[in-house]
Amino acid sequence: MRKMIGLVVFFIAIGMLLMIIIHNRLIGLIITSLLLFVGYNCFCDGW
Repeated sequence: MRKMIGLVVFFIAIGMLLMIIIHNRLIGLIITSLLLFVGYNCFCDGW
């Protein structure tokens, strides 16, 4: 559980850095949606 929380916090930090660099909200929304979809599939389906 501790490793999973660390991984989540790490990727949240990466996402925040990306949104500082990318100022376009549409691209940020697309990236966020894609990563949420991939994360859900990896966590729930056990890829």
